[in-house]
Amino acid sequence: MIVTCQRDSLLNACQIVSAAVPSRTPMPVYQSIKAIAEADSLTLLATDLDVGIRYELRGLLIEEPGQAIWPVSRLISILRETSDSEVRLDSDSRRTHVHTSASDYEMPVEDPASFADFAEKTDDQYFEMAAGDLQRMIRRTVFAAARDEGKYAMRGVLWDMEEKLTRLVATDGKRLAVATLPSVAQNMTELKAQSHNVSIKAMQLLERILADGDAGQPVQVTLRTNDAIFRTDKAVIYSRLVEGNFPPYRTVIPKKHNARIPVITGEFLSAVRQAAIMTDDESKRITFAFTPGKVTLEAQGSTTGKSKVVMKLPDFPGPAITISFDPAYLTEYLRVLDGAEVIQLDLVDGQKSAVFRNGEDYLYLVVPLV
Repeated sequence: MIVTCQRDSLLNACQIVSAAVPSRTPMPVYQSIKAIAEADSLTLLATDLDVGIRYELRGLLIEEPGQAIWPVSRLISILRETSDSEVRLDSDSRRTHVHTSASDYEMPVEDPASFADFAEKTDDQYFEMAAGDLQRMIRRTVFAAARDEGKYAMRGVLWDMEEKLTRLVATDGKRLAVATLPSVAQNMTELKAQSHNVSIKAMQLLERILADGDAGQPVQVTLRTNDAIFRTDKAVIYSRLVEGNFPPYRTVIPKKHNARIPVITGEFLSAVRQAAIMTDDESKRITFAFTPGKVTLEAQGSTTGKSKVVMKLPDFPGPAITISFDPAYLTEYLRVLDGAEVIQLDLVDGQKSAVFRNGEDYLYLVVPLV
């Protein structure tokens, strides 16, 4: 296989697909990527056998079609260091050569036949979502998913489907993010109520691809019993579903509130970050004292000192409520929003979960520190 590529395009593609490459595996071939050259296109594949991606580059000069295995981490390093606008790659079943104007690299590789493609069917029913809508929903939920090994069922984003509604849900047990899209353009005879738990890795990979593309382009979503497939104009992402029972998230959302507080996202984020300066590893806590017209944020570290920040709330008449949070759970949420956006904070008291709302389409719940 011999192919000439634009350096920037190839580097970007390699960086994207490398997210699916496992850090450890008993099969070394999967720590590389598979390249398939045909006509004027190059398709890059990567998988850890649970999550896989197929990413296509078009309009390339293909001197000799074929397949090859490319050591992706070293190839990325080569592409980062060269100043050439184009690179030429010459591969067979044993070696890959990378040629630039000033350097040549030779890397031993494995047989491309030993790299199995991930499963995909093209005749499944699917529904479509606009890329921009889906990217925003993923960004607003995936950060809240659990990272701990012991919370396996929470290490994914739940696709909670209803007839004309798509809802993405993520939680780690201490916070909950729920993003909703009122309707989807369906290519299905019927979209039944169902739930599918898709891995964090697949969702982060899809979000990155969507962020680089046209927000108006459709994304085809196929949800099956054991896996999910997402198709964009340039890529196909495959993911096995996360096993286990996702928590019954609806039951933890408070049905009432005693205080409803409108805040401007950017101002609130700034106040939280200022107060958090004096927190440390032993005291990850900010106490929020909401009183009519203002909120006072206070934090104190065991050795760092203490902070006090006052933020005006001209539209909050009361009642007074004092509540404490881990500042990381607030900053991670506030960073995914537009700084000028006005959000609504619903509080019951200082002991029960707080709920932030962005209209009817986005809800973020945080359990307080007591």
